[in-house]
Amino acid sequence: MSDAVSPSWTPLRASLTAAFPELYELEAGGALAMDLGTDGWLLELTPDGRLLCQYGMAIDDVMSLMSEGTPEDLGTDEVAKQAKYFIQPAVAKYRGVLLQSGFAERTEMNEEYVAVAFERAVDLAKPAALLDLMRWCQRTIGVTG
Repeated sequence: MSDAVSPSWTPLRASLTAAFPELYELEAGGALAMDLGTDGWLLELTPDGRLLCQYGMAIDDVMSLMSEGTPEDLGTDEVAKQAKYFIQPAVAKYRGVLLQSGFAERTEMNEEYVAVAFERAVDLAKPAALLDLMRWCQRTIGVTG
């Protein structure tokens, strides 16, 4: 993956935030994101032309769900494996339609969270097609905006 910012990014940001007022910056000048409904799905658009639909859990939340045992004795890898177990039902609900629509699946894990991300390259120079795809994600996973 490249961190290169497309020359189309700056003008595109303005039109996207007008079309989707719920978009917010993850970092100044960087990726834009919005919640897809209330179930925890997130849509993210990166300046290098990647659109992600992702679902994840904070490691702390997983440890809370596991509180009947002794999660403090488990390593991050074990807790991350449990998190994948907890998020699979939500991911399974949309996996087929996202994969059929050209998204590729990957799992991200670190000390803070575990997420399953469905990623698709988009052409930032074609805003109409991007807007249509973002609306499709909203209709398919979230709520209509």
